[in-house]
Amino acid sequence: MAVVCKVQDNARLAEQNPSVELKHDQFFNQLFEQEYSHLEQQGHTYLDYTGGGIYGASQLQKHFELLKQNTFGNPHSTNPTSQHATNLVKDTRKAIIEYFSAYDYYCIFTQNASSAIKIVGECYPFNEKSQLLLLADNHNSVNGLRSYCCNKGGTYEYTDLQEDLTINRLQLRTQLTQPNNTHQRLFAFPAQSNVSGVKHNLDWIPLAQREGWDVLLDAAAFVPTSPLDLSIIQPDFVSLSFYKMFGYPTGIGCLLVKKPKFDKLIKPWFAGGTVRLASVRTNRHFLADNHERFENGTVDYLSIPAVKIGLDFINQIGIERINSRIASLSEYLYCELQKIRHITGQSVVQMYGPENRKEVGGTITMNFYDALRKRYHFQSIEDQANKRSISIRSGCFCNPGIDETQQNIYTTELEDYFVSHQESSYQEIATQLGHVRGAVRISVGVATRKKDLDYFLDFVRLFKNKTQ
Repeated sequence: MAVVCKVQDNARLAEQNPSVELKHDQFFNQLFEQEYSHLEQQGHTYLDYTGGGIYGASQLQKHFELLKQNTFGNPHSTNPTSQHATNLVKDTRKAIIEYFSAYDYYCIFTQNASSAIKIVGECYPFNEKSQLLLLADNHNSVNGLRSYCCNKGGTYEYTDLQEDLTINRLQLRTQLTQPNNTHQRLFAFPAQSNVSGVKHNLDWIPLAQREGWDVLLDAAAFVPTSPLDLSIIQPDFVSLSFYKMFGYPTGIGCLLVKKPKFDKLIKPWFAGGTVRLASVRTNRHFLADNHERFENGTVDYLSIPAVKIGLDFINQIGIERINSRIASLSEYLYCELQKIRHITGQSVVQMYGPENRKEVGGTITMNFYDALRKRYHFQSIEDQANKRSISIRSGCFCNPGIDETQQNIYTTELEDYFVSHQESSYQEIATQLGHVRGAVRISVGVATRKKDLDYFLDFVRLFKNKTQ
């Protein structure tokens, strides 16, 4: 694979002089000292930002001070402590809408992005004529929508990926523009791949909508490092997870629903907090007519205010500055990894995805090879990284489509395997089909420094000219 290093001049200079700073280096090094110094104090090199963000010290201080100085009660009341919690939840909801310019959306709090997607799957009016279109690059939380569709008699299909893990554009355009014999068509795809880091073109959204599709955008991997303006790009549903953005709190996400599409989601049951009125003696109830319809029970009113603190934190740094910084770090790491080769000239790592990194986020997925071109098992790489306190991630990343594309596993092989097995695992299917599954994923974020990348690059160099 050829190296394409034409985006950042800083990255090119850094190849010649390791002391050269990358983009915004001084600012982010100071930010690290102020907010993330505990990582260095504890000896961590954290490179798993797609798995989860890292919280800043000031986020915790502000949230704990808020809890310490106030008393909060369950929001479903008019008593003083309840109203205090209600107001902070309301303020956070408003902050989310403002951050994403989602003024034409309802903001529904969920436990995570997967729960947000589940609301769409459970409530979308699938029927025997429905069509569901997915990318082969979807996270399993999105792939699971096909079960809801099929259970209602509908059909689904996937758009394939090309060898460089970008969308097969011709196939997708053909699928989106096929004749519309139903009003219940849902297209679901990620703004950014959680495996390759590829940023899929958001212009597919208005095209799909013109052709009669509702669009669910999985933005969980995209928004931690890229701006999303929902006054410009307007998917019908957007799933988000806040710990991916700024590390704390965990257990809170949201579903943004375009207001004109709100009543299209048919809730099949009700719970505490989701109804305006319900009866036991008659089989009658009236659902709430806003976000409360889908917020079952009591929201996490003690943690939700920390989301606003996190958004304020990102705003203070500037999402455009973060985006520029991530691009610089990612380009530097990609170029340096390409230079690490065995004495034979073969690369120590094979990286997946497009060579042109312009539309790729801060994620690089790879496999390691020894001097005889034998692949290391991904778990052995993670185990050795663990010993050096480097946090990376390995496996298939809940994204089977990427793995099947990378490993060239054919549909017939997979179908025969699943038909002949009642249960299995990735290791078992890899053994039987003769394919080596999985990879190693590195992802950079707001607290990543060049020295963290250099430490990881030194780790990769340990495998030069070695055999297993």
